[in-house]
Amino acid sequence: MKATGIVRRIDELGRVVIPKEIRRTQRIRQGDALEIFTAADGEVVFKKYSPMAELGELSAVYAEVLAKTLGRPVTVCDRDAVVAATGPARADLLGRTVSRELEEILAMRGPYTAPADPARRVRALERGDRQLLCAVPIVAGGDLEGGICLLGTPRDAAPDEATLRAVSLAAAFLSRWMEA
Repeated sequence: MKATGIVRRIDELGRVVIPKEIRRTQRIRQGDALEIFTAADGEVVFKKYSPMAELGELSAVYAEVLAKTLGRPVTVCDRDAVVAATGPARADLLGRTVSRELEEILAMRGPYTAPADPARRVRALERGDRQLLCAVPIVAGGDLEGGICLLGTPRDAAPDEATLRAVSLAAAFLSRWMEA
């Protein structure tokens, strides 16, 4: 593992402060869960925990069913990255970082549909030109865990009410699954 050059001491209660630079680059926010484990070589590793990633296989199956129903690609993301995707660009989308705009849309905890004017749409991912057509947050136990998103291009029409309803039902199902 590469050293960052930052040293922190453990206080009397066993706490350590993760430097702001590392929190910013790794998108670690106040209240985020961290998985702590030891590597084979004895290193202590702090890894951002994603309940959505734990549901990876279920999310992928559900995204596939939803994609077949809607006739368009579907992605499932946690608060930071795509954890399940469908369609021909699936391998390219998995693990990609979501855009700050999508983060903000999910944080509002309500469904989003893109405006009809393609010039007013937001980017879905940090890199690339995919636009966000529809997003519905996945909230479990009162915590925002991620969302279900439809990505598209400027040529794609904005989703209709039936599409938004189908995506909302899928998000509700995954929310309940996580709570159970």
